Amino acid sequence: QVQLVESGGGLVQAGGSLRLSCAASGSIFSINAMGWYRQARGKQRELVASITSGLNTNYADSVKGRFTISRDNTKNTMYLQMNSLKPEDTAIYCCNAAINYYVGVQTIRGADYWGQGTQVTVSS
Repeated sequence: QVQLVESGGGLVQAGGSLRLSCAASGSIFSINAMGWYRQARGKQRELVASITSGLNTNYADSVKGRFTISRDNTKNTMYLQMNSLKPEDTAIYCCNAAINYYVGVQTIRGADYWGQGTQVTVSS
């Protein structure tokens, strides 16, 4: 089976930095687009940033210039470097990935996977 595991969340003061990681493991053939989403209390989930297998990136306007998404395809891992954090960045951050995986020896299927989420709290 395939799993996504996030790490790197925590409590930080406004203006500080955190780096989130999302590691994919299992019988992976390839990973297409990956992304970070967040959901603050009482709000809808929103896309924070995404990155394609070709390393094209996209950011929400609210994080442009502060957050940087990247990935290491050799490690099946995605990162989110978050700088100049603001209290409004407080949320649960989840990673998402479109993964092609092995089923048996010669069969490959694709599915969308989510991590369990990591809490990011920015104090003022």
